[in-house]
Amino acid sequence: MRFSIPTRRKTCTATVAGLNIGSDYPVRVQTMANTDTNDINSSVEQALSCQRAGAELLRFTTQGQKEVESLRRIKTQLHEQGCLIPLVADVHFQASVADTAAVVADKVRINPGNYIDPARRWKQLEYTEQEYAQELNRLEERFTELIRILKENHTCLRLGVNHGSLSDRIMSRYGDTKEGMAESMMEFLRVCKKLDFKNVVLSIKASAGKIMVQTVRLLIEEMQKEDMSFPLHLGVTEAGEGEDGRLKSAVGIGALLQDGIGDTIRVSLSEKPENEIPVAKELRDYIYDPQSSRYVFPQIFIDSDSIIYQSDEPTDWSTFSLHAAADLGKYLFDNSPKALTIKNHHFTEQQLQNLSNDLMQATGLIRYKTEFVSCPGCGRTLYDLESTIQEVRQAIDKLTLPHPPKIAIMGCIVNGPGEMADADYGYVGAARGKVSLYKGKQIIEQNIPQAEAVEHLVKLILSDL
Repeated sequence: MRFSIPTRRKTCTATVAGLNIGSDYPVRVQTMANTDTNDINSSVEQALSCQRAGAELLRFTTQGQKEVESLRRIKTQLHEQGCLIPLVADVHFQASVADTAAVVADKVRINPGNYIDPARRWKQLEYTEQEYAQELNRLEERFTELIRILKENHTCLRLGVNHGSLSDRIMSRYGDTKEGMAESMMEFLRVCKKLDFKNVVLSIKASAGKIMVQTVRLLIEEMQKEDMSFPLHLGVTEAGEGEDGRLKSAVGIGALLQDGIGDTIRVSLSEKPENEIPVAKELRDYIYDPQSSRYVFPQIFIDSDSIIYQSDEPTDWSTFSLHAAADLGKYLFDNSPKALTIKNHHFTEQQLQNLSNDLMQATGLIRYKTEFVSCPGCGRTLYDLESTIQEVRQAIDKLTLPHPPKIAIMGCIVNGPGEMADADYGYVGAARGKVSLYKGKQIIEQNIPQAEAVEHLVKLILSDL
């Protein structure tokens, strides 16, 4: 079969400081700063760099009121330099911070899992129908105030559900499932609809691409049932770095773009935010702008057990591998083949076999090498993420292990313990200079000095042999 140009899903329009999102507007590319938001000069410098690289929106973490005030100063300095890139405030745990940020930022991101519910405690709670209804009333009352402020200030809202941070309340009824993720979003959207607030963009993310794809599709079905059509932001969270991170992002984002789904995108890499932007632009342009990117439509053949992908363009490896990932994600997720063969006469059989294995692993069909889940870093990150990832990689590469593990390297605890729930081992920033180690969801060691943490991780892995 040959590919065709996807028809994008129609949505209502959200507006962020004059930038229109959704409907027939172009797919927007965004990223997130990894500077300390309170470091005004570094944050301004990185914002300018990201805009030069092509970012159309830029998110900053705003843990508290101090960070909101810092964001105000960043925005002022950027405007003074002629940089009008819309700024997004990223808020967790403190609803009052979202209220303040709504006056300062162009867009406010809140996480339904921790907006009014307490931080996830991994406890199975029990609710009567009356108690559950009371919690929903409390949610609506508090969220209504934020919507009022957003409306008054013409500020956009991003509702961002993460697989790793569903509330214990949602977990009590739905478990750690795509249904729970979708319902976590729908609770807030019902309030938006009731109050006729449409300036909303949605994101529903997971570190596993298959879960992300399935959940976004489910959310669209649930919205259609209730006559909603909000714009969607796409991303595979904690995708990692290097080629593995790019491929993991491309199979997930590409699968949904091929469905015609997606109005903004971010490729979350454990690297400089500027590095994310060309990858996201390439994915967008390849799928939606064939005149500039598609040299030749690839061909794909499917039977009950295998997929064959044939394409002789483009001729440079990084672009070809990214295109192949974007093309194949949908078919790998939906068909779960036992084998994948990739053909391109410009590259060696070994290169193509490695790419096939990498894509099968990126879609969760096999694991032939150690898999690393790592966050992209932000102002909450408690250690040097990039150097730590390399240190962990080098230590693991020296080991002889009977089965390749899945290892999560997370900058902080906001999404850390949740997003790494299906990892075998976790390395999580606990405090400045301190790390906690996990085995699955179970914390094994707490507040280890960072200088000793990799050695302790290796010992933990070896103790299971």
